[in-house]
Amino acid sequence: MYVHSSPSAVCPHVEWAISGTLGARVDLKWTAQPASPGQLRAECGWRAPAGTGAKLASALKAWPMIRFEVTEEPSAGVDGERFCFAPGLGLWHGRTSANGDIVVGEDQLRALVSMTRGGESLAHKLDELLAASWDEALEPYRHAGDGAPVTWLHQVG
Repeated sequence: MYVHSSPSAVCPHVEWAISGTLGARVDLKWTAQPASPGQLRAECGWRAPAGTGAKLASALKAWPMIRFEVTEEPSAGVDGERFCFAPGLGLWHGRTSANGDIVVGEDQLRALVSMTRGGESLAHKLDELLAASWDEALEPYRHAGDGAPVTWLHQVG
């Protein structure tokens, strides 16, 4: 999980939201976010049952001024998931493969093709499915965190 940027006053609320979701006290290591002076960033790994990623994303989106990504790794019989949130764009969700690629299902592609006419419209809709706008918005914040400390979290119970 990456909280790419958060105002310092919101950081305790972010920790409380994660703690409430995982059922254990969370104490993240916050560092300056060079891509957005005055903002802080934190990242952590986590382990919990399938579906927890959606719960974490739902809890974090309560603060529309933060930027975050939550990734749930695939497990036996369960696809992985990725959630991205950026101010002005809101929450994006997609399934992921074992190597982290976004998976677009057959039904999604059929619906996309049936609803679009022309190459430009199709390209725009594919960009939406693949989170292009979220990647563009979050990329400067991702690189700013290279080498930052990582905390591991575990769900209790």
